Amino acid sequence: MSALHHYHLEKLTDIHSKLLERDTVVDIYLPFQYKKAEKHYPLLILNDGQDGQAIGLKTTLEKLTRSKEIKDVIVVGVHAGDRMQEYGVANKPDFKKRGTRAKNYTRFIMTELIPYLEYQYSISKDKSQRAISGFSLGGLSALDIAWHHADYFGKVGAFSGSFWWRKRDSKSRFYSDYYDRIMHQQIRKGRFKPGLTFWFQTGLKDEHSDRNKNGVIDSIDDTLDLIVELVKKGYRPFHDIHYLELKNGEHNLKTWAEAMPHFLKWAFSNES
Repeated sequence: MSALHHYHLEKLTDIHSKLLERDTVVDIYLPFQYKKAEKHYPLLILNDGQDGQAIGLKTTLEKLTRSKEIKDVIVVGVHAGDRMQEYGVANKPDFKKRGTRAKNYTRFIMTELIPYLEYQYSISKDKSQRAISGFSLGGLSALDIAWHHADYFGKVGAFSGSFWWRKRDSKSRFYSDYYDRIMHQQIRKGRFKPGLTFWFQTGLKDEHSDRNKNGVIDSIDDTLDLIVELVKKGYRPFHDIHYLELKNGEHNLKTWAEAMPHFLKWAFSNES
């Protein structure tokens, strides 16, 4: 491979977050040709950044850059802390009181991490060139952050997003998909955010649960129902919303590694 297409990995381990009350670890993938202030680069913030090596992120970036399928992009992989508390929906913990620090995590991204990144690196001023994504709970978190900060992010990706996140136990006799899924309610009650686009991935083997016994696993039902809410809000299928369903896709890093090139080409295509 030509050195021209190598990505350089910087690991930041000394950033203390007052909001999270802990030291944070961040991996920053920089294009080989990166020079500060020479041009402004697209940005991807990735939840669960500690999985970057396991999904072969650096290799994937280099391969897609070499084949000119994507632009040079700065990728910021944020290592997870307490996933069950820091990821979720900022305005509402789930029925087990998980996600209680999601609001702090959102504020960390928007008021601590991003100002630091914009000071240190040359990041695009165009929100259509700024994306956030994540896996599972990290995907739920990414959508929540993008939804509330659509003035900054123009794109969001959720790999096997945890859109089951609910305010009542599904085993409760009072449980209702319509009323109890937190992200669905948030979008239903929210307003249309111009310029925000969405990418969702599920796998037919993501799980076995089928709450409503309709023959479709919950992760697919929850994602498709979320897409329906977005369409009702005014987003256009195939234009504002992209959906990738992998026949052999499971709820694991191997599947998300397979899906990552699809997401990167959608978000940072040389044609966009």
